[in-house]
Amino acid sequence: MSIPVVDLSEFINGSSAQKAAFVQQLGNAYEQVGFVAVKNHGIPNQLIAELYAYVQQFFALPLSQKLAYEIPGLAGQRGYTSFGREHAKGSDAPDLKEFFQFGQTVENGDEIKEEYPDNVQVKEIAAFNSTLLTAYRHFEESGAAMLKAIALYLHLEENYFEPHLVNGNSILRCIHYPPITTAPKSAIRAEQHEDINLITLLVGASADGLQILTKQGQWVNVTSLPDQIVVNVGDMLQRLTNNKLCSTTHRVVNPPPEHWHTSRFSIPFFMHPRGNMSLACLPGCISETHPKNYPDATAGEYLDERLREIGLKK
Repeated sequence: MSIPVVDLSEFINGSSAQKAAFVQQLGNAYEQVGFVAVKNHGIPNQLIAELYAYVQQFFALPLSQKLAYEIPGLAGQRGYTSFGREHAKGSDAPDLKEFFQFGQTVENGDEIKEEYPDNVQVKEIAAFNSTLLTAYRHFEESGAAMLKAIALYLHLEENYFEPHLVNGNSILRCIHYPPITTAPKSAIRAEQHEDINLITLLVGASADGLQILTKQGQWVNVTSLPDQIVVNVGDMLQRLTNNKLCSTTHRVVNPPPEHWHTSRFSIPFFMHPRGNMSLACLPGCISETHPKNYPDATAGEYLDERLREIGLKK
């Protein structure tokens, strides 16, 4: 399945007509599929290549060294999380992955800094943390532009999301699915799930495996070209829009046996707002035919609930 493709430069630099067409294309794609591929997304190819190179170097470190970066009490929100620690909501089977998470760096004296743990500094790879920070800032910028378009599609002010995104609680997650050494019990590397956040930006992946569940109930492979990123709706946006924009169920499947000896690397950016943002369903998304589906909650309250459900928080 080729997911819909949109050109972000038409929204950022295009004419009024191009901007309006982008908004409509994006909204239609999210209502019908839940995923889009984005070209001209503003994240430099050289930065992406460096990011993947350093991430692969980190996961190649001995386990004893990686475990030094697994910090108790952080609920996996910063630093290293070892293999098999996380599972999908509603599943007891651990996902077959290890990961490293890098969060917000508050640089302007904002009091919200007190709410965020410091990022974990990796000593063995000199440019690791600085490259993650550079990538994080590019993802923030591209994600903010996508959310401006989403706001217009929802008939909100273009900058509706902007105050909630300044020093938001977004996460850059570097994932490693190690080689498969024995016949797996399941064909799934990461069980079916929906993302917690507003939107997820996924830049590249070192191997195929991502599948989405269509509205017809079929699992289909997601493919995008090397110069594109994949952006999908998360549960926070689904709640906010009262299911007008639905969070798409997706999973990662094992490769065919001839590729079991290979690793898979993936780097999603989970775009979160500040924790005090209200996720109460927008009035414009509630009607007699579409009554309110969710109780009011803040982004922080909902994140805390979901981290407990997936086993990262006690």
